[in-house]
Amino acid sequence: MKIRPQPPSLFARASGLLLHVTSLPAPFGVGDFGPVARTWVDLLASAKQRWWQMLPLGPPAAGDSPYQSYSAFAGNETLLSPEDLFADGLLERAELPPRSPLGPRVDFPRVNLQKARMVEAASQHFAAGAARHLRSDFGEFAAREGHWLDDYALFMALKTAHAGGGGWDWPRRLMRRD
Repeated sequence: MKIRPQPPSLFARASGLLLHVTSLPAPFGVGDFGPVARTWVDLLASAKQRWWQMLPLGPPAAGDSPYQSYSAFAGNETLLSPEDLFADGLLERAELPPRSPLGPRVDFPRVNLQKARMVEAASQHFAAGAARHLRSDFGEFAAREGHWLDDYALFMALKTAHAGGGGWDWPRRLMRRD
């Protein structure tokens, strides 16, 4: 009789750790989902760690707290990897954020501004025809996630157009979505 190995039970003893992605050492001021994160996952696997628990990954509101987010569904653009956007053809080398020395604290205002500029450049390149290999994935994502994506994009565009102010400061017609 041949004994087949059983998949590990969800309740079997296992170990792992809690570490937010932003805490990973990365060359652009804050940890992201780029090469360093993939190396981290490989290291966890080689150490037989089964769990990587992290804080919420949504776009943080004021104070950069992962627990205060503008969306339960959207991702934090600060976690996008400059290296991966460059590799996909969405950034030119000159558009990469400046490399930052590792320190005990993240300068979130500076990093957020640099990453926002990076995302804007990548978006413009994509709209101009770069990274054609991602077009179908993007279209599928937008169609599948339209139930929240359209409203989120509108909200963030209005928030940006009004210098980050809250909806209560917007013109009444915008608050009512007229």
